[in-house]
Amino acid sequence: MACLQSLLLRSLIFSKWTSDVRLDGKTAIVTGANTGIGKETAKDLASRGARVILACRDMAKGEQAARDIMKEVKGAKVVARQLDLADTKSICQFAENIYNTEKALHYLINNAGVAMCPYAKTVDGYEMQFGVNHLGHFFLTYLLLDLLKHSAPSRVINVSSSAHAMGKIQFDDLSGEKNYHPVRAYAQSKLANNLFTREMAKRMEVLGVMVYAVDPGVVNTEITRHISWPIVGLVKTFSFLLKTSAEGAHTIIYCTVTPENQLLTGGYYKDCAIANSARAAQDDGTALKLWAVSCHLLGIRWR
Repeated sequence: MACLQSLLLRSLIFSKWTSDVRLDGKTAIVTGANTGIGKETAKDLASRGARVILACRDMAKGEQAARDIMKEVKGAKVVARQLDLADTKSICQFAENIYNTEKALHYLINNAGVAMCPYAKTVDGYEMQFGVNHLGHFFLTYLLLDLLKHSAPSRVINVSSSAHAMGKIQFDDLSGEKNYHPVRAYAQSKLANNLFTREMAKRMEVLGVMVYAVDPGVVNTEITRHISWPIVGLVKTFSFLLKTSAEGAHTIIYCTVTPENQLLTGGYYKDCAIANSARAAQDDGTALKLWAVSCHLLGIRWR
């Protein structure tokens, strides 16, 4: 009886959006596609006929994910490529490989991320969560922009989180060296995802590149591995309220396949619908400043 009640509650909470849109002839990159919502997104896009590149830090896991998808999806066109978002050299090598092997890129899904981890730095010296979740994807998008413009209409989808509402961009301590807290750092990185989406949308719409931020919801994935025990215990108690990876991927897929005239570039989407982001995520001044600071840190010029 309790199990039935849980299933009924889940059906009321989680959307049952579906679409039969085909993506034959389209190419997509999904970062962090070896597990969780990234893998489920890649599998769905492959089932629609898209060529999908699984951008993964761990190549063994990436290649296994590719085999899994090809086993589950008849005729799937998937390939794994090495990408470490904590290393700008790896990002450059990945982008070079894409330009050497791909003629088009219609969808860039910036999904990979780390959450609430102990203090650490990327290879280039950035605080890990800000460095991977924001700067890594910012740099990757910059490097692949020519291919996205060439393939227009194209889309960039940045996977954010409702945690962005707790975030504040600490411009005087982006490295987290003065006062690091794993939850605050995660919230800052997710707010950065939304601000990046907002500013990029203004700059790229005229070029045919649409940009969306997505909140997948609270999903039962490996990203929670650094969460402390009391919270983990609470999560397990109410695990039936967590989304599965497939459910968490729904809004990403929604923003990938829904006709452009039904979406708002620069928008924040949750449960397969436009949603209200936090006031801090709508601050154009902060978005512009973050854009400029990100370019400075990465040593790039992106007008």
